[in-house]
Amino acid sequence: MLRIGLTGGIGSGKSTVARTFAELGATIVDADVIAREVVEPGTPGLAGLVEAFGDDILLPDGRLDRPALAAKAFTDDESRATLNAIVHPLVGARTAELIDSAPEDAIVVQDIPLLVEGGMAPLFHLVVVVFTDESVRLRRLVDSRGLDEADAKARIAAQATDVQRREVADIALDNNGSPETLVAAVRQLWSERLEPFAANLRAGVPAAPPLIVREPRAEWARRAERRSRRLRLIGGDEIVDVEHVGPTVVDGMPARDVVDLVITAESAEHAAAVADRLPAAGFPRVGADIAGFRRLWGPVTHASADPEEQVTITIGAPRDTAVHTAHVVRDRLRTDGDSRLAYLALERRAAAAADRADDPRAAFGAVIDDGLPGLHSYLLGS
Repeated sequence: MLRIGLTGGIGSGKSTVARTFAELGATIVDADVIAREVVEPGTPGLAGLVEAFGDDILLPDGRLDRPALAAKAFTDDESRATLNAIVHPLVGARTAELIDSAPEDAIVVQDIPLLVEGGMAPLFHLVVVVFTDESVRLRRLVDSRGLDEADAKARIAAQATDVQRREVADIALDNNGSPETLVAAVRQLWSERLEPFAANLRAGVPAAPPLIVREPRAEWARRAERRSRRLRLIGGDEIVDVEHVGPTVVDGMPARDVVDLVITAESAEHAAAVADRLPAAGFPRVGADIAGFRRLWGPVTHASADPEEQVTITIGAPRDTAVHTAHVVRDRLRTDGDSRLAYLALERRAAAAADRADDPRAAFGAVIDDGLPGLHSYLLGS
């Protein structure tokens, strides 16, 4: 299944996005709804809160008096920790239950207001963030929700900043316009990216890499960092590091819109174990019949199923030839202008051949395969 993390600041319009996803067929898992559900009357969660904070946190009808609980639970770190220890495991268990009950081919959207604050971005195939100017959010909170302006400002200030959200956003939705514009953007995202991504995951195939050489993009470094965080979570103690290699790591160098990453595992056995987990995480194995994945350090082993942001992965133990060569080529491209020109010339020749051919990918692959041995020897100094 494809798992999407959805977040945004208070008043950003995140609920409109979640509602539209639901209309399109997504399974919605709403953290706020679950947090209320696990402390309904008769639940172990509410019983635990009463035991910890007293029965004066209850309303006359037996429901939780949230302001009364807040007055007790947020007075000091110990009380807050007690609250979290009761509620968070219940929310986590209910979340897992809902996800496990979703169909295997589902697109699951987890609506989590504090996704950024909780450091949860690496858990998801993609993170969608709804961005709205603070002045617009403030007006919505005051006019539509009836909040006091000072209270609204305090709530906004207590959450992550837009800069922090952009660091984890794979997809940024602008909601400074009309609701209709936002809904149209969500529908386009669904049809052009999420459904193809989910289809690739089900089929166990990566998205085909682009064949066009582009001018340098600052987004390449941000994409590498986001995907590296996810891979480090997946690899855990079995990996040494995840590094950005290839031409997109070189400042100012044009390249295809493909971010190359190398996972260095503790051993060959650990590399194999991590590799087995990559397909479900969004990085299927690369088949030999997909042109365009070959790199100077050898064929990559996995690549992203995401049709919009291609990432390739080479994984191996520290002494593996592919890992060592990837490092050497990266360093050579960073330090030697002639090497950059030679690398770029080959990719541009391949892109030009693809542009003229009836079968672009086959033409691209033929040029790369023909030119790689000489370029490989040149870059490695052999």
